[in-house]
Amino acid sequence: MSSTTDKASGLANEAVGNIKQGIGKLVGSEKLQAEGLAQEAKGEAQKTAGDAKAAVKDGANKVADTINKAI
Repeated sequence: MSSTTDKASGLANEAVGNIKQGIGKLVGSEKLQAEGLAQEAKGEAQKTAGDAKAAVKDGANKVADTINKAI
């Protein structure tokens, strides 16, 4: 997956997780709250992975630019 895809998936999972938590609280379902919390955590991890991929790509591009300027 690309960094953008990871970030988008992460945001979606966070949103759905928050919704599940809210519905779980409304209906008194600890199971649904736990599922929401887990999905939110998954989304946060996906966003972090996307950020890391973007940082690596940016770093590689900077190195490539520096090398190209030196040539």
